[in-house]
Amino acid sequence: MTDRADTFDGVRRRNLSRILGLVHREGPQSRAKLTAATGLNRSTVAALVTELVGLGLVDERAPDPTNRVGRPSPVVAARPDVLTIAVNPEVDAVTIAAVGLDQRVAVRERVETDGLVTPEATAQLVAATLARWRRRELAAARVFAVGLAVPGLVRASDGLVRVAPHLRWADAPLRALVEDAVGLPALVGNDAGLGATAEHLFGAGRGVDDLVYLNGGASGIGGGLIVHGRPVGGADGYAGEFGQNRPGIDASADRRVPGGVLEDEVSRARLLEIVGLGPADEPTLAAALAEAADRPAVAAELARQRRILATALANAVNVLNPSVIVLGGFLATIAEHGLGALREAIAAQAMPAAAEAVEVRVAALGEDRLLIGAAEAAFAALLADPIAATAR
Repeated sequence: MTDRADTFDGVRRRNLSRILGLVHREGPQSRAKLTAATGLNRSTVAALVTELVGLGLVDERAPDPTNRVGRPSPVVAARPDVLTIAVNPEVDAVTIAAVGLDQRVAVRERVETDGLVTPEATAQLVAATLARWRRRELAAARVFAVGLAVPGLVRASDGLVRVAPHLRWADAPLRALVEDAVGLPALVGNDAGLGATAEHLFGAGRGVDDLVYLNGGASGIGGGLIVHGRPVGGADGYAGEFGQNRPGIDASADRRVPGGVLEDEVSRARLLEIVGLGPADEPTLAAALAEAADRPAVAAELARQRRILATALANAVNVLNPSVIVLGGFLATIAEHGLGALREAIAAQAMPAAAEAVEVRVAALGEDRLLIGAAEAAFAALLADPIAATAR
């Protein structure tokens, strides 16, 4: 029996995937650029683009006027009304967004919670929010799937949330709950791992093949790894849990929790407390720290957390030899208040050869990074086989 991938239909589907992936990840592309990028001939690219237009996934528009000789090539762009729903449940809020195939966040809501949200309540909240959006903001949109970025260990094989300690979830069948509530396919992943993918494809790690990403959120610290241009999840999908490592702390006065792990010492809750805030989103915390940065207690806490973070990152440099470290969430805020000092502290503790070229960058996608990562996971089936995904 012939594998479909080797048939004409299989080749066509693969080429449709290539074209759609290019306009999704690189933005609007002329037919000429698509021809050059794929190595296909012009007539084949024209036929593939026409098919994607017919599937309702891309639009063609007239090129911008130029002074070049000859007729400019039409521009192909992903349709903004082709969407997935991205969800990030946290200890103090659930953030939900609709993210377009053109990478734009069409609508976004942060729903603050009085207590810890349950998996069942999360699924019902997503269903209710999507139903409301479909009556208004997304009335003309096509929604293909739901992606969920969860602060915990997510089994790669089936999306089971094995444990999300800060949410107090254990063996939660979140994917099944959401699919039943919403009626769409759902994908579940670790929030930091999805954030790493987002920053690698679209943000501070774009074009970088070897990077370490650390995310700091209300539920602690998680991480993601990109090695040789590919995300690394480990045997079951649990790789990157930097926050659960025992931190190296040189000065005993810097320790706050005897026997604690990294996220006990480098802590968003401590930063909120030092500036007198309750639950708050990332921009609010960052603004409060910037305003209070000259206060001795605030400066001292930022410096303490930066010292401990530097040791953890130096260990990552020694083990993984990345070219870039990307920091998101409150870790980005810590870094921005002393990026040069953080870089120097990492270099002082890592092997010189491994540290000499490493860069430290803050996440470029801001507070949307986890949502964009979740959306990318939800778009995977559509990008892999546009015909099959649109036939559902």
